Amino acid sequence: MLRAGALVALGGAAVPLTGCDLFDRDDESRPPDPLEPLAAEATALEARYRAAATAVPALAERLTPIADAHRAHAEELRKVIGRPAPSGSPAAGATAAAVDPDTVRTELRQAEQEGRENAAKACAAAPAERAALLGSIAAARATHLEALR
Repeated sequence: MLRAGALVALGGAAVPLTGCDLFDRDDESRPPDPLEPLAAEATALEARYRAAATAVPALAERLTPIADAHRAHAEELRKVIGRPAPSGSPAAGATAAAVDPDTVRTELRQAEQEGRENAAKACAAAPAERAALLGSIAAARATHLEALR
């Protein structure tokens, strides 16, 4: 009986030790989620809009709600992905350097058009539980294009 108890004790101790690895895993060991680029793009677009609103204050009233929408999209995508946003602030891109309102709007329209296409492609390739969010993001980006006219 003592021998059986010792084996159970040793076996019971071995199981938790091998299971400890489950708790030590970090997010870097998981493969990248297909939505990571879209989340990063939403964060970058937000930064571009904020930089443009600072560079051209006359456009701030128009650009700030779009920047806010991109922030919300990035946050929702991060929730679905299950990973926090990378630390550090994204680069603002070329838009911050341009001060002509028409040039700024043109650059933002180009970035927004590319973003809309990326969101639409992601939506078409996504499983059903992700398609609604991605479709909403693609639709929002299409409305951003109209707001930049």
